[in-house]
Amino acid sequence: MTIYPQLIIDALKTVRYPGNGKNLVEAEMVEDDIRIDGMKVSFSIIFPKATDPFRKSVMKAAEAAVKLYVSKECEVTVKEKVVEQPDAEEERVLKNVKHIIAVSSGKGGVGKSTVTANLAIGLAKMGHRVGLLDCDIFGPSMPKMFQVEDARPYAENVNGKDLIAPIEKYGVKLLSIGFFVDPAQATLWRGAMACNAIKQLIEEANWGELDYMILDTPPGTSDIHLTLIQTLQLTGAVIVSTPQEVALADARKGVNMYMNEKVNVPILGLVENMAWFTPAQHPDEKYYIFGKEGAKRLAEELNVPLLGQIPLIQDICEGCDNGLPAVLDPASPQGMALMSLAAKVVTRVDGLTQ
Repeated sequence: MTIYPQLIIDALKTVRYPGNGKNLVEAEMVEDDIRIDGMKVSFSIIFPKATDPFRKSVMKAAEAAVKLYVSKECEVTVKEKVVEQPDAEEERVLKNVKHIIAVSSGKGGVGKSTVTANLAIGLAKMGHRVGLLDCDIFGPSMPKMFQVEDARPYAENVNGKDLIAPIEKYGVKLLSIGFFVDPAQATLWRGAMACNAIKQLIEEANWGELDYMILDTPPGTSDIHLTLIQTLQLTGAVIVSTPQEVALADARKGVNMYMNEKVNVPILGLVENMAWFTPAQHPDEKYYIFGKEGAKRLAEELNVPLLGQIPLIQDICEGCDNGLPAVLDPASPQGMALMSLAAKVVTRVDGLTQ
C-alpha cells in the first residue's frame, strides 16, 4: 500500500479539537511537516499554548484516526508544536487573578455553596484579596448567604469600557446571576444561554487584582463546567461531599471530570461536609448520621488530600440563611474547622504553584 499525505490529512479531518469544535485541518492545527517513509508516518499538531488541557487526548485521537482510516499497519509518530500568540498574556481572561479555584460537588444538597461561601470569607480573613463567582445559574444562593439579595450591581467605566462592579461584603467581591433575575421565577435557559451569562460575569466585570477567585459551580457535570474549564486557567478544584455512599458515587464522577486527560485540572482535595452531628447540649458527642468517614476513604482511594471534615451543626445552616457564615466566628468549633479548610487550600495551592 502506498500512503500519500492527502490520506493523512483526510484522516485528521475526522478529529475534532474540543476547544472550538472544529476538526484539526479546519482549525489549521496540522503543521506542514507530514513525513512518510513506507509505513512510517510522522506529523506535528499545533497547539495555542503549552498548557492546553486537550493536548494529550487530541494527539492520541490523531494517531488512532490515521491507523483507522489509512492503515492499521502504520507506525505513527505525532509531535506537538506550541505557537503562542505574542499578545497571549494580554488576551488571557482574568490575567490579574493569581489563582482560580472551582468548588464542585457530584450532586446537590451536600452543602457545596455553604463550603464555598465560608472558604471565600476565610481566605479574605487571612488577608487575601478574594472574588467569588456564583456559577449556579439555575439555583444561585450566594446573594442570600451574604445577605445582599436586594443588591443590584451597577456598571462603572474602566479605561473607556463599561464593566459590572461586583458587590463587596466580608472582604469578598461577589457576583451572581441572582442579582439580575427575579428570585421568585425559575430560570428557564438552555445551556448555551447559561454559559454565555457565565462568560459575561467573568469577562465583563471589574474584578481587579485578586489573589483568589472562587467559583461556586453547579452540581454535577455540565456545559457550565466545560465553559469554565475552556475560558479560565483553573489552578485546581475542591470537591465537596457528604459521607453518604450515594453522594460519594457522584463525588467520584466530579473528581474524574477534572482529572480526565481532556481537562487535566489538579484536585486540591476533598471536603467531607456534614461529617457528623453534635448536639449543642452535648458538645463531646458525635452521631454519624450520613455514614462515617466516607469522603476520607474516597480521598485515600483517589490519592488526593482530605482538606477538612465539617460537622453538621445548626449554627452553620442558620448562619448561611441569615447571611452570617460560620467562619465569621473563628473561635467556634465550626469556625475553626472552616478556617482550617481555608488554610489547607492555601497550602495546597502554594505547593502546586511553586
